[in-house]
Amino acid sequence: MNALEIKNLNKNLKGFYIKNINLELPKGYILGYIGQNGAGKTTTIKLIMNHLKRNSGEIRVFGKEYDEDEAGYKDMIGFIGDDCYFPICFTLKDIINTLKDFYSSFDEGKFDQYAKKWGLPYKKKIKEFSKGMKAKLAFATVLSRETKLLLLDESTSGLDPVVRSEVLEILQDYISDGEKSVIFSTHIMSDLEKITDYLYFINDGEKVFFDTTENILENHLLVKGGTGELSEDVKEKLIGYKLSNISFTGLIHSEDKNYLDENLLFEKPSMEEIMVFYINGTRGK
Repeated sequence: MNALEIKNLNKNLKGFYIKNINLELPKGYILGYIGQNGAGKTTTIKLIMNHLKRNSGEIRVFGKEYDEDEAGYKDMIGFIGDDCYFPICFTLKDIINTLKDFYSSFDEGKFDQYAKKWGLPYKKKIKEFSKGMKAKLAFATVLSRETKLLLLDESTSGLDPVVRSEVLEILQDYISDGEKSVIFSTHIMSDLEKITDYLYFINDGEKVFFDTTENILENHLLVKGGTGELSEDVKEKLIGYKLSNISFTGLIHSEDKNYLDENLLFEKPSMEEIMVFYINGTRGK
């Protein structure tokens, strides 16, 4: 059984369209959901949580649809965004009491362990917490429940590198039993390269590609040369390119390297470079 299955998902949201999204995420893996602002990432996550109603298609979390078992469906999902969703006047005790009422699987003992491990103060109000403390609080609330699928929407944005590294370790530990999975939407591509098993790239509401992170990185190359070397034959092979007065840098499928002049310079791209060239296409300087 897959952790998440989405089939032919469509949504019309005031003129913005999610179009025919299909993906399968096995248990025990992390999927990076990437794209620029407004591409449809947050909309998709809201559809998975049923905060938005789809126009058509199917969404199953561990084999269940939302309408089959609303309470069970919600219990399986943990969501963490880039903002703290608790009232800023709350203390940890207020949060504990709230979570007890909302989730039957909430374990106060586990929450206390995370709070002590991460130095979250019980007496301070949320408004006194730093950005990093708020992020750790969000993870503590989710990890203290019996969740099976984490949905992260820019949850590491604004965090310093040390805290981000701790969060990535938390995610890897979360899936270590092979029974849980994560969808991680972020603009920090270096984080995704470190921990994701799959990448789903969405642009303007449509899939660009969906594959393992390893395959995507292996199947693309940067190509560099002088402007005089940018022939029509080269342009035909480029997914996108950036042009300056004296040189160009482009992105190709690795298999197309054999069709290009061997005197051109070829390099392995970062995930950020791959995404930028797909979105921007041809750019002049």
